[in-house]
Amino acid sequence: MSWPAFPGGTHTALPGRLWLLPWSILVALAGIQMVAPGWVQLAFVFAALPPLTGLLFGPWRTAALSVAVVLLLVLPLTRPPHINDPDVAAVTAIAGFSVLVSLVRARYTRELVRVGTVAEAAQRAVLPPVAPRVGAVSCAGLYRAAQVAAQVGGDLYDVREGPHGVRALVADVQGHGLAAVGTVAALLGTFREALLDERELPGVALRLDRRLRIEAGAGGPEPSELFVTAVLLEFPPDEDAVRLTSCGHPPVLLLRDGGVRELAADPAPPLGLGLAELAPRPLTVPLRPGDVLLGYTDGVTESRDASGTFYPLVERVSRWCGAKGGPSPDPQALVDFVWRDMTGFAEAVRDDVALLALRPASEPA
Repeated sequence: MSWPAFPGGTHTALPGRLWLLPWSILVALAGIQMVAPGWVQLAFVFAALPPLTGLLFGPWRTAALSVAVVLLLVLPLTRPPHINDPDVAAVTAIAGFSVLVSLVRARYTRELVRVGTVAEAAQRAVLPPVAPRVGAVSCAGLYRAAQVAAQVGGDLYDVREGPHGVRALVADVQGHGLAAVGTVAALLGTFREALLDERELPGVALRLDRRLRIEAGAGGPEPSELFVTAVLLEFPPDEDAVRLTSCGHPPVLLLRDGGVRELAADPAPPLGLGLAELAPRPLTVPLRPGDVLLGYTDGVTESRDASGTFYPLVERVSRWCGAKGGPSPDPQALVDFVWRDMTGFAEAVRDDVALLALRPASEPA
């Protein structure tokens, strides 16, 4: 994210020397007015310059141009013959109001820059960009919040290396938007702690479930209203395989030799729901060199086109891999394709979207 800067209340993000444009117009108007016949009246153009300048520039440049406009209308050498004192007073009032509006706009823009900077820092603290490589796994991730101007929403992913191998998490908190940020932060913190302590992947899922129950204040037999679907992946350090544990989450895709298939682990209830005892059973899948795994949230598959048809993720990825031929694509190319293809297919993206592509390497970094 980048925002224009306003040092001293002056807009500095405009390209080139665009700030010279209103001055060039002013000089041209003055020259035209001096040589034009007396019946040609350009006072309304002079009066329009300060407001237009205030829309583009800060208060200092707007004030400087406003002073120049008033001087041109007052000095005997440049004063048009049809301009009288009430006209000068009206232009002066418009110029002063333009400076005031520019000052207020610059102030609120600075606040917007500050808020945007804080939001970006919060995003990096809660959901930092995934590293291109974690241990012996190449990674690529993409996150887009459904709520306009939000940096963090209800979807999350993470990839970390621990004593039991590289572990990854893709999850979807009930709902989306800023209300889910606290739950996202709690889940990520618990995951990063559990991957260090828990020897088995189901133990990580149980830790996440317990954290959600605490977050929701669940202490009785009633089901919690706060729940999360999640899939956990583990790449053991001495095996060419991946272990998966799914808790109500969409299946992970395996791309191999130009084909795509879903890895359907034994489903467990969503985390934090409390409808049944959580006893996730991991699925172990042998891997070959070049295999790529894609985890995603339902914001991808529930995107619809104008006719209401859901985005066919498996079909579109299979077609893309078949058209490319050769080995499976690298993780970043896969993530970029899915996002580009999904946004081209869908009429609008109304839910948070998270994508995480992983490719185990033959040798650790």
